[in-house]
Amino acid sequence: MGKVIAIANQKGGVGKTTTSINLAASLGVLDKKTLIIDADPQANSTSGVGFDPQTIENSIYHSLVNGTEPNILETNNPNLYILPAHIDLVGAEIEMINLEDREFIMKSIIDQFKDQFDYIIIDCSPSLGLITLNALTASDSVIIPIQCEYFALEGLGKLLNTIKIVQQRLNTALEIEGLLLTMYDSRLNLSNQVVEDVNLHFQQLVFKTIIHRNIKLSEAPSFGSTVIMHDASSKGAINYLNLAQEVIEKNEITSVVEE
Repeated sequence: MGKVIAIANQKGGVGKTTTSINLAASLGVLDKKTLIIDADPQANSTSGVGFDPQTIENSIYHSLVNGTEPNILETNNPNLYILPAHIDLVGAEIEMINLEDREFIMKSIIDQFKDQFDYIIIDCSPSLGLITLNALTASDSVIIPIQCEYFALEGLGKLLNTIKIVQQRLNTALEIEGLLLTMYDSRLNLSNQVVEDVNLHFQQLVFKTIIHRNIKLSEAPSFGSTVIMHDASSKGAINYLNLAQEVIEKNEITSVVEE
């Protein structure tokens, strides 16, 4: 049975999509069959692994609103698949508002193929709307990217409160997989201060791996590629491989403890 991990933060520009596609690609390279669900109307995860969202005829939108069979596509990355998004997803929340058990629709979709993958990564939109709520309800855990810049912790309390509400009312099994520090620049005192503050306040919840600012990470999407396929020797690729290894090790230890 696959582990479902949402990548969520209602603050934009913190590295959600970059983390979604590159963590998923790194898990694939480490022999874990992985699926990305692009739950963001901007469809950047879809284009980021080489597909044109404009040409997608059957996306996550159609599954959520019309109950269409999920259209899972194979990427050119090892062991990596995607359930793509389309711009139409922007209107899905309005169309879903009167549907029965609307918070559980994505969970019912994922349950159809969950046991076919080792990991399922959901790229959430920068909001706390109904689709993100669906993602959290369907997930086993959530990774929260935090930018190493001013206002880094802005809105984090609201997200943690939303997660708490989901845990109480919709998904009692939801856990925080970890807080991920992104866009780190060791030359900046501010970056180092954010790292210090986040570790001080959240301690064991913070991933040891920190994602550095890296030109290859920024370049890769323009080639419709993950960073590990674009330049496997780059700092960005190494960072995400380390993160993937950390996620795998954490979950394998958890599995042993449960057994």
